[in-house]
Amino acid sequence: MSFANRLQVATSGDVRIVVLAAADIPAIQRLYEANPEYSLLVMGRPPKPNDAHDDFHDLPPTDIPLREQWMWGFVDSRDELIGVAGIVADLFAPTVWHIGYFMIETKQHGAGLARAIYDASEAYIRDQGAVWLRLGIVVGNERAEKFWGRCGYIEVRTRDNYVLGDKTHVVRVMVKPLREATIEQYLSLVARDRPD
Repeated sequence: MSFANRLQVATSGDVRIVVLAAADIPAIQRLYEANPEYSLLVMGRPPKPNDAHDDFHDLPPTDIPLREQWMWGFVDSRDELIGVAGIVADLFAPTVWHIGYFMIETKQHGAGLARAIYDASEAYIRDQGAVWLRLGIVVGNERAEKFWGRCGYIEVRTRDNYVLGDKTHVVRVMVKPLREATIEQYLSLVARDRPD
């Protein structure tokens, strides 16, 4: 499997950030199975054989507006998939983009690669006209909580009883303005994220 013909959205050092296709589902599944820590923490179980397929085809409920969504792959100089992200454009409102998940292979944790890939991804998203980036963090995922805080995300609310796989979580909804914009402006666009 080669990722050479995939649309490239950005680069970070030797890593290409590409738009994955359905043909890449087996490579995504291999990544999940070789790096089960994310699934164990968030889903409460090891990866299931259909997780990559389900993630690739997962859509928000039909009553949630969005413009487009993709699964991005992080591909190293050996043409190996070392991470993935779920990206949604214009979720809930124009100029609001969302990171559904962001996963880097475990052996890269702590090396600075995730931040470099995130920074390149954020720059691309901002260049596409995004004003805000939004994501959710499972409370208790300390590595993620620290990482996204260092990236400049601000908590706007929490959601209780959020079920992921076999676990029920509290999720911190976090937002980052990418331009001259305020959290108050964001909350006027995305009422569901208001703290009340």
